Amino acid sequence: MRNLGLLGGLIVWMAYTRFFWPLHSVHATLPTCPFLLITGHPCPLCGGTRSFAYTWDGDLRNAVALYPLGPLLFAGTIAAIAALCVALVANRDLVLRVPRRWERPLWIAGGGVLAVSWGLKLTVLPN
Repeated sequence: MRNLGLLGGLIVWMAYTRFFWPLHSVHATLPTCPFLLITGHPCPLCGGTRSFAYTWDGDLRNAVALYPLGPLLFAGTIAAIAALCVALVANRDLVLRVPRRWERPLWIAGGGVLAVSWGLKLTVLPN
């Protein structure tokens, strides 16, 4: 059931980002980021939706400019959808196992990458 829920959520997200520009033109998209509205500064994830939309269009320059991690996360989402489909067909539970000694370094590395991306958003990249 968990795999099916994850797969459904990822498919809905990808469909939303695929049709983001037509939805945006008729004001039928999700509201602006609350962090951005309150502080006037982008959050660490601001630009992600538009980055995915640009990636769908093949415009990697704008995708990276809006959210540097966007195209990488887009590819990861496609891979996750494929892995979840295989797990569902094989009637297996998809579980990501990381050796305990790697957990902390991976969290630190992920946080560092997110911090650099956010720093770029706050300083040199458009919102």
